[in-house]
Amino acid sequence: MKAISLLFFLFISLAPVSAQTNTSEDFFETSDHVEIKYKVSGVGNPCIYIPGGPGQGYPSFELMSGNNLEKKMQMIYMDQRGSGKSGQSENYHLEKMVQDIEELRQHLKLKKVFLLAHSFGGIIAVNYTKKYPQHTKGIILANVTLHFLNNESIKEQIEYGNSFLQTENKTVSKDSLSSELSKISSLLRKKRIGYKFLTDDIKTIQEMDKIDSLHPRIIDFGMAVISKPKDYPEYYADYAPMTKEIRIPVLIITGKKDKAVGTQHYKTFKFPNQKVVSIDGGHLLYYEKNKEFVNTVTQFMSKIK
Repeated sequence: MKAISLLFFLFISLAPVSAQTNTSEDFFETSDHVEIKYKVSGVGNPCIYIPGGPGQGYPSFELMSGNNLEKKMQMIYMDQRGSGKSGQSENYHLEKMVQDIEELRQHLKLKKVFLLAHSFGGIIAVNYTKKYPQHTKGIILANVTLHFLNNESIKEQIEYGNSFLQTENKTVSKDSLSSELSKISSLLRKKRIGYKFLTDDIKTIQEMDKIDSLHPRIIDFGMAVISKPKDYPEYYADYAPMTKEIRIPVLIITGKKDKAVGTQHYKTFKFPNQKVVSIDGGHLLYYEKNKEFVNTVTQFMSKIK
């Protein structure tokens, strides 16, 4: 499996730790006996990173300059159950993914945490925050979707793909959107430009592939969500309306060229206390626009007491 997350598989073919610990790497066992791999690094406000995918391991974020955040905060990386180096499970439902984050917080003896979610991870982050607002200091939503494979984003992807294929756009029924995108994506892969939905630079994808090749990982969680949508309908629900009920501080970072989740999707978010920062880039801002990304995140966190 290529390093890129399963959310965009159509587009590419190429021990307890205190808040002051500098670096630690370990496993902890969940209440239903799943081994979860995690790493703690840096000093400052604790922030749990929630990968995208579904099921992307954390090294591609950490080692593609995400670790520059460690200079100002304590980053807590975790491989979700059925992902990365964590254990497999028979239960990949959303409530379990949320509970794993809560149990990690308890394991690390942290009273409150920030959450930083990328892409598909936004769905998990907002559901954790909704259930545990008392333990969430703030959330950073970086290029996230809160409605997985929603029609409006797919329409934008179809139009964008057709622009590369020099094909005239046509009206596509709602029931045919996914199959039309699949067809277009297949044609783009044959031209070796499927990565354009994520980035303009093929070197970014090559770097991600290189990192993941050095960090072998399982992808059971992602495959379960992608291949069994009827078994996991909660991942395909629209969580944007729920944002009106989440009152903690929220930073939304969006890419002006992010065709992976759509350039307009963030406008459906209605958090009462939200700040939106639009960066001139694609889906992988944490790498390609790292300095701007890090400054945006650290400034947001510094203002929350």
